[in-house]
Amino acid sequence: MSPVIRKQKEKFHLPPRYWLLIVSGLCILMMVLTYTTPVVATPFYSLVSYVVIPVQDGVTAVGSWMVGKAQMMQKISDLLAENAALQDQVDDLITENTTLQQERYELTRLRELYDLDAEYSSYKKTGARVIARDAGNWYHSFVINKGTKDGLAVDMNVIAGSGLVGRITAVGPNWARVISIIDDHSNVSAMILSTSDNLIVSGNLTDYAEGVIDFSKLKDTADQVVEGDKVVTSNISDKYLPGILIGYINSISPDANNLTKSGTVTPAVDFSHLDTVLVILETKQQVPDDNHS
Repeated sequence: MSPVIRKQKEKFHLPPRYWLLIVSGLCILMMVLTYTTPVVATPFYSLVSYVVIPVQDGVTAVGSWMVGKAQMMQKISDLLAENAALQDQVDDLITENTTLQQERYELTRLRELYDLDAEYSSYKKTGARVIARDAGNWYHSFVINKGTKDGLAVDMNVIAGSGLVGRITAVGPNWARVISIIDDHSNVSAMILSTSDNLIVSGNLTDYAEGVIDFSKLKDTADQVVEGDKVVTSNISDKYLPGILIGYINSISPDANNLTKSGTVTPAVDFSHLDTVLVILETKQQVPDDNHS
């Protein structure tokens, strides 16, 4: 006996266009009933109040929330744009302030050089910039950006700030090396301006950590030299032109031989900050030996 095969019942399926027609018909029917039958209108409005209005309120709330968020995002965007504009203004002001500070610093240096040039007006000079220096905290040996092409030569004196920096020890076509008076190998024949007593000023990088360098062999038999007296280059110096300010007596004490005195000098130049100097375009006149013509 053959098994009975039941045919699966097909599911009812209504095409979408028919659903659209049904919904449209219901809507038209409800509209007709609303306008023609007051009795039906009341239940209909009740249905609307219980079903449609809460949905409408929900949609309105969501819409308001989204509008609020959109407005907040717009405000945030505006604030970010304003903040970026203000930051640009701050950056511009910082740059402008830095430029003004650099210009003021440069102007101060140029004024110092101008005053120094006027003070030593009897000497012909040229300005130069420091382009390199030896290792260390101070400008005890450095290189400037002018050389033989600019008329520079070995032993020409270099000044800056308020007085003597040092002298040229080597020179090339467009550069020159300067050894300063604070260098350990520097010795300058000097004198006390008020008394004309001679002394030797010696560089000392260790002492310059305290802002001073050494002096020795001062013959002050009348005990007239006191702290604060000006020290200048001597007429008998073989490398330095006379009368250039070196610094001021900082401390003074008698030597063990009771014939001379020693102490320290505060240099007139700040050797921690040197960028521009003046080079005196002449050297100390050398006295020839007797056995030379």
